[in-house]
Amino acid sequence: MNDTTAIVRTGRKFDQVLEGARQVFMADGFEGASVDDIARAAGVSKATLYSYFPDKRLLFMEVASTECTRMADHAMDQIDQSQPVRAVLTEIGHHVVPFLLSPFAQQVFRICLAERDRFPDLGRAFYAAGPEQGKQRIKDYLDCAIARGELVVEDIDMAAEQFSELCKVKLWTRAVFGIQTEFTQAEIDEVVTSAVDMFLARYGT
Repeated sequence: MNDTTAIVRTGRKFDQVLEGARQVFMADGFEGASVDDIARAAGVSKATLYSYFPDKRLLFMEVASTECTRMADHAMDQIDQSQPVRAVLTEIGHHVVPFLLSPFAQQVFRICLAERDRFPDLGRAFYAAGPEQGKQRIKDYLDCAIARGELVVEDIDMAAEQFSELCKVKLWTRAVFGIQTEFTQAEIDEVVTSAVDMFLARYGT
C-alpha cells in the first residue's frame, strides 16, 4: 500500500506510534525494525499501530517527513529574514549543517540508500521531505533577498541547490562514511562560513 493519503493523522496515540517507530528505525534500520518492536516501543497494540499505518513503509516515510518538516519549520521560525543577507545565510547554514550531521539524518540516508532498489519510494519520500523541502525554503528566502537587491541570481533553483551542497562540504562526507562521528562547533562554523563566502562571491551584490 503506497497511498500516503491513507494515513490517519489523528488520535491520541498517533504521536506515540511515531516516536516508537523513530526509536526502532534509528536502532535497527528499516529491514531490522519489526512491527512487534515498534508497537512495544510506542506502548500500543499491533492493532492500533496497523490502524494508523497498514504498511511499514508508510510509517517510515511518515517518521522521516515529520522530522524533516519539524526541523525546517523550527529553523525558519528562528531566523530573522529581515537581517542582512550574510547573517541570514549564516543562520540557515547553522541549522542545515547540524541537521545533516545528526544521527537521524545519517541513519535515514543510509536506510534509503540500502533499500533503494527494493523500496525506491522510501528514497523518494525522504528526498521530498528533506532535500526538496529544504531547497524550497531556501528559494523562498532567495526570492526575498533578490527583491531587496541583495542578491543577483539568474537560476534560483540552481542557487538553492548550490547553497545546500556547500553546506555538505567536508563534514557530511566524513559522517556518511563513518570516518568521523563527532563534530566540534568550530568545524561546523568553518563549513558554514566557507559556504556563505562562496555563495556571496557568486551571487552577492
